[in-house]
Amino acid sequence: MEQTLSRREASEAVQDHGWRYVLGTLQTSVPVGTLARAVGLAADAVAVCGDDADRHLRVDVRAGLAVFTLQSSDHAAVTTRDVELARRISATVGESGFLPEPGPGAGAPRSVQLLEIAIDALDIAGIRPFWKAVSGYTDEAGAEGPEDPLVDPVGQGPAIWFQQMDRARPQRNRIHIDISVPHDEAPRRIEAALAAGGRLVSATRAPAFWVLADPEGNEACVTTWQGRDG
Repeated sequence: MEQTLSRREASEAVQDHGWRYVLGTLQTSVPVGTLARAVGLAADAVAVCGDDADRHLRVDVRAGLAVFTLQSSDHAAVTTRDVELARRISATVGESGFLPEPGPGAGAPRSVQLLEIAIDALDIAGIRPFWKAVSGYTDEAGAEGPEDPLVDPVGQGPAIWFQQMDRARPQRNRIHIDISVPHDEAPRRIEAALAAGGRLVSATRAPAFWVLADPEGNEACVTTWQGRDG
């Protein structure tokens, strides 16, 4: 029976198969050289997933690269079925002569990652309808409450979530970006941001997230799955 996995369980289940757990999904990227090869590899992945492809698999195909994402659309989480599909896809990728590269490969600008937009609000239920309407977003599966995140129904844009404020803070930005990265790549990303002129605002919730700021005080968080569950 399909079961939802904890963050740690999901990460450990696929780390030896070329996949990473990032923000409620399993992801891997496969350098393939040409768009035609990327499309062919995507078709192979869909075939090996069978009837589960539509409910679990997303593929971003472009010249030279195929990025595979697995998540149960019924649970909006990683399940035992997603782990099984990840292993099937890895086997298919290997049989085709390619190698998944969840981390930065030769010449790769970065690893797999996902972005979220975080909006600070005093009245989340009051502003959420505006952001849902203006973005064309919808409720995530199983999350239809007045304070729950919003997601792009076609999976192109970053999710939007709302952070509860206890008082107005006009002196600081009210929208920031969360960059979710594989847990063991966070230190390198933070080091690069600091070297580029940023500063560390807070690490009190690390390794769940570090708060960084640019030279003008605009904030971004580097986040991982660690420090959130067992």
